Parts: sequence; C-alpha cells; structure tokens
Amino acid sequence: MATPTTDRAPRSTDDTARGFAARVSLGRAFAPVPSEFLLIASTALILTIFGLVMVLSATMATSLSAGESPFEVVMKQSVFALIGVPLMFVVSRMPVRFWKRIAWFGLIAAVALQMLVFIPGLGVVNDGNRNWIRIAGFQLQPSEFLKLAFILWLAYVLYRKHTLLGTWKHVFIPVVPVGILVIGLVGVGSKDLGTAMILALIMLGCLFFSGVKLRLFLLPLILLVAGVAYLAVSSPNRMRRIMSLFDVDTLSCYTTTCYQPVHGVWGLANGGLLGLGLGNSREKYQWLPAASNDYIFAIVGEELGLIGCVVVLALLTLFAVGAFHIIRKTHDPFIRIAAGGVTVWVVGQALINIGVVLRLFPVLGVPLPFMSQGGTSLLSVLLACGVLLSFARTLPETAPPPSAARGREAARPARVRETAPTLR
Repeated sequence: MATPTTDRAPRSTDDTARGFAARVSLGRAFAPVPSEFLLIASTALILTIFGLVMVLSATMATSLSAGESPFEVVMKQSVFALIGVPLMFVVSRMPVRFWKRIAWFGLIAAVALQMLVFIPGLGVVNDGNRNWIRIAGFQLQPSEFLKLAFILWLAYVLYRKHTLLGTWKHVFIPVVPVGILVIGLVGVGSKDLGTAMILALIMLGCLFFSGVKLRLFLLPLILLVAGVAYLAVSSPNRMRRIMSLFDVDTLSCYTTTCYQPVHGVWGLANGGLLGLGLGNSREKYQWLPAASNDYIFAIVGEELGLIGCVVVLALLTLFAVGAFHIIRKTHDPFIRIAAGGVTVWVVGQALINIGVVLRLFPVLGVPLPFMSQGGTSLLSVLLACGVLLSFARTLPETAPPPSAARGREAARPARVRETAPTLR
C-alpha cells in the first residue's frame, strides 16, 4: 500500500525560532505595565490637562484686552502638550542602556544649547535674566532641558563609580567641577537664581540617592549653599526681594518688591474653601503680573478654593509615590539615582513654587511643573516622565508571598507521588 504524500515541506528550525521570537516580542509589546507606570502616567496627564484649563482661565481676560483671541495663549501651550504627551510614551519604550549611552552627549548638547542665550539676536533678556532664546518665532528656555541632561549625566557617572564612592576624590571628581560649571552657567551667566537652585537640589538629590556617606555629602552641600548665598547677596534686587519677606508692613513695599507676592496671597484668600468659580478670578485682571506662569497656583486657589489646591497637592503626591516606588524596587543604581534626581526636580520645584505663592520664599521665577504657562517647561517635564516610565518597565515582578511559595513546594512532592509509576 502506497504511503500518501504531501506537498507541505517540513518546517525548518530557523522558521520555528523566528516564529517563537515574534511571539515573544509581541507578548512583550502587549505585556501589562507595572502599577508605577500607570500611576506616573495618569498623574502627568491629569496635571497637564488641569494646567491647560487653568492657563486658559488665567489668560482669557488679558488676551481680550489686548485685542487677541482668548485662546491665543492656551493654543500655544497645547501645541507643546500635543508634542510632549506622545513623546513621553515614545521615550518610555527606550531601554535603560540608551539613557546610559547618551548621558555624556546629552549634557554636552544641553550646555551648548544653554550657551546660545549669550549670542546676540538669539538670546532674550527678561527682567534681568538672560535665559531664553527665540527661534522661528518660538521662545525656548534651554535650562529646562539642561535639568534632565544633568540628571542623566550625574546618574551615569555615579553609577560607574558606585563601588568607589567611599573616597572623596571619586565623589567630587568630576561631579563637583561639572556641577559648578552647569550651575554657574545658569546662575551667574544667565542670572537665573531660581533655576540655579533647582540644579543645586538635583545635584544634592543624585548624590543622596547614590548612597554617598554623610561626611562626604556635607562638603558639596556646604559648597552649593555658599554658592546660592553668593548669588543672592551679589544682586541688590534679589536682596530686596529676600528682605521683603521679613517686612511686616507690606504697604511700605507694595509698589516695589511686595506687589506681586501680596496679590498672590490675596488671590488665595479670596478663594476660601470652594473658590469663586472657574473663570471668576479677580486677580487675573492685570492685578497679578505672572498669573498664568509663576503664580498659576494663586489662580487655582482663587477660582477653585482650598479644594482645588488640595487636588493639585494630592496629584503631585501620587506622582512622588510612583517615583519613590521605582527607587525602592529597582536593583540598578543608575535607575535609582536618575529617578531620585527627577523626583527631586519635579516635586522640589513644585514645593518651591507653592512656597513663593504662600510668601514663604522670595519670588524666584520657578514655574509649577505641568501647570504653569511655558512650553519648554512642560515639554521637559513630560520628557522626564517618559524617562521614569521607561524605568518603571524594568521593575522586577512582585515575588509571591512566602506562604504561597511554601504551599506550592509542599504540594509538588505529593503531585509527583500521585503520577509517578510504581517500581516492583
């Protein structure tokens, strides 16, 4: 009897391997993301949308009085949001080795971009600060990108030296000289004390999360505090703003250094518990100069009351919780240091901004992350969130409880005894 034949060729080993690899890749693409990923992404999206609504509310009156469309400012801000949000998820797909490889290049490129502010025709001066460039009609703030590049560089250098951080020379070189260069370029060159303080906090945060011993951590802390104090004392305008915090009689400085802080506090006070209602702010009618950027939190308090302020603080807290979970769960020193630096940047900058509105700090020109008007600030923070999301994808899976593991181990021999054949 003849054996039936078939035209189908046997599947080769290479085809089988390729099919298996494709299934594995597809499985990774649709694998469930960790809870930290969802927490950080959702809070970033909610804060961004919340910020767009508040920017619209804070700028409608001034835009109409200037004869412009009431949506003029928010549309520009929305362009950066529409670029930044998809870019955040694209960046989240990057592997950790990518961030390690571009650390040096990113810092060099960011420093070169920051130096463009000193070129006549490109650099823009605003209130004495030379910290912006204008390209093709768009005004950018290079120091915002410098923050992220500085974090990745610090994380990479400290990661490469993590076994040598017990000696001072490996802690200080090249971290301290490069840190002084970066902070000085912004603080002394561009005369932007607020951004220089954020960069100093980032440097201290990265050193802290790298596990540097306390005695080695104190000297960089003292140097950075002394540098910030010098920048404050060297400027008479900054000193007047600092001293105005201790002036009980605000009427004496109302027309000079106290005008904006006082109106910010009045805006919060007018809001009360429930606020005046969305769009009903009174301070935004050219009473509060920086209503849509540095003092956006005052508009939130005036229109949405204490409840609106608590919502913003709660969202920032959830963002910090997700970031700290990444720091706690990761086994990679680079991820721990970089995630710590981003957390110190976003949360620290938010607390400083809110402290300025509450008149606990002098006016520093530091925006509220995700919410203040400023496309470069929003884009850089969303990129930083993308880096955190890429770190979240690398977190190890949660181990099963010890009791469950013991139960499975105890059940395995019984199952073997039931199925194994008996030998006589």
